[in-house]
Amino acid sequence: MNLISEFRRFFEEQNHTWVKSAPLVPEGDSSVLFTTAGMQQFKPYYSGHPSPYGNRVISVQKCFRADDLDEVGDTTHLTFFEMLGNFSFQYPHGEESYFKEQAIRMGYEFVAERLGLSIEYVTIFEGDEHTPRDTESERLWQALAEEKRITLPIYGENRDENFWGPTGSEGPCGPTSEIYVDGVEIWNLVFNQYYQYRDGTLEHQEQQGVDTGGGYERILAVVEQVDSVFDTSVFATVMEQIENTFPEMSLEYRRVIADHLRSSLFLSADGVVPSNKEQGYILRRLIRKVLSLAGMEKAHLDDLSAIGETLVGLYEDRYPELRDGWSVYTTHLENEFQTFSKALKEGLKQARKMLKTREDNRLTGEEAFQLSATHGLSPELMRFNGIEFDEEAFEQERERHREISRAGAEQKFGGHGLALDTGELKAEDEEEVKIVTRLHSATHLLNQALRDVLEDEVKQKGSDINVKRTRFDFSFPRKLTEEEKQQVEDRVNMFIQSAHDLHVYELPLEEAKQSGAIYLEHESYPDPVKIHQFGYISKEFCGGPHVRNTSEIGTFKIKKEEAVAQGVRRIRGVVE
Repeated sequence: MNLISEFRRFFEEQNHTWVKSAPLVPEGDSSVLFTTAGMQQFKPYYSGHPSPYGNRVISVQKCFRADDLDEVGDTTHLTFFEMLGNFSFQYPHGEESYFKEQAIRMGYEFVAERLGLSIEYVTIFEGDEHTPRDTESERLWQALAEEKRITLPIYGENRDENFWGPTGSEGPCGPTSEIYVDGVEIWNLVFNQYYQYRDGTLEHQEQQGVDTGGGYERILAVVEQVDSVFDTSVFATVMEQIENTFPEMSLEYRRVIADHLRSSLFLSADGVVPSNKEQGYILRRLIRKVLSLAGMEKAHLDDLSAIGETLVGLYEDRYPELRDGWSVYTTHLENEFQTFSKALKEGLKQARKMLKTREDNRLTGEEAFQLSATHGLSPELMRFNGIEFDEEAFEQERERHREISRAGAEQKFGGHGLALDTGELKAEDEEEVKIVTRLHSATHLLNQALRDVLEDEVKQKGSDINVKRTRFDFSFPRKLTEEEKQQVEDRVNMFIQSAHDLHVYELPLEEAKQSGAIYLEHESYPDPVKIHQFGYISKEFCGGPHVRNTSEIGTFKIKKEEAVAQGVRRIRGVVE
């Protein structure tokens, strides 16, 4: 099945006009660095401006999101992706415009009847003190299920999950309804009922609109029944080429190279040039990460160019600009190699000078961090060049220094100046540090509770913690029952109430792996490695901050359990 052809055919049958993708760098919208959603180019038409395409349109939009850049390498995260979307403007007065009823029906019929997928359940916005529950969507789903003679569970979700927008600092926004297949959210219907102003206030829009769609790669993973977006037909040829070029490289790093090269190619084709600010900074970061993983050998430039050529061949029918973009991309690659090499040469020179005075032939974490910050000597490049360093202390130093310096970066880069940012943990000030520390310790207990309740099928896939919640991803083949979720929550709280002290100690890496401590199989750890253990209940490899006793955590509550990929579930939890 050609998913994009089926998408276009289905919605053109419903009288939608095809509109080509906008560039990755938004035109006339300085509130965001990149185009992050299909509706971005259509924002004016949700605010009353007439659409030159009519009031029913579809697109496959090139998108780029830098928020999860450091998480690329797992089964789901991408920086560049394509978004399938159908849109309606100017409802109820615009000719052929539509709203919730037709959007819900078309979403169901495309997913279930055209793609032949079995919908597991749908979600709606449950409402809060600011905005009422979306009872209209709930009623429409119930009526559709009755008409189609199917059982269709409908779940209410909170604002974080089922209220979208706006893109940037202001614009159209509204409640959403999501379609899940095999536990994966593959279709999202956004109903733009409101306009949000820069001060956060909402105003009900007289002319309403629909913004509907889903990520191409994510949908394709479900259609093709594979475990990762990198296992889909989109990436098959490139992943094989990377594996043949770098046979000793880990799967995680091969995925990073595939993602970053694809993103670099598309950004280059849309006019982005590597630099030290805004879009250029992101492109430079992508290219230099690839060069670091490839080992900074000039011979690999031809290999990386060849991978880019393969990507052009895969996409140029739909994006002919990539043919010219490929030559621009290879120029960027060569230039970055040259400038990066000079900095690395000086960095390696300094590192070896420092090591001459060391009996253990090892840099401190602080020294390694300074070399990384000033010369781009990344941990991968230090390891590649035989430079040993205190990796745990390096990460601690990076935690203290990781901060975005320029004002307004929260809107544009997805982050801002932080008192704590380990990649997994994020906090703005000391009060928030206390909260995320409690959440971090609760996450360790959650990891163990899931294993106790669901047994050995559970393996951690990642986590992300900020002052509002912990987000924990783990392998499991199905949705948890309400009873199982309650058992997990109760077990975490039992651990908390048992008041277990924290014990921290180091073991040689191989010995630590045999000790029964939990660790991520794909993660790179220092040797020796630090283990954090709460009594007899939880033992994990870890270098982050924790409470001294589980009783300091408070009460743990599971707010949501969902799928993020086939075979991968996600829990969002809070402490009170």
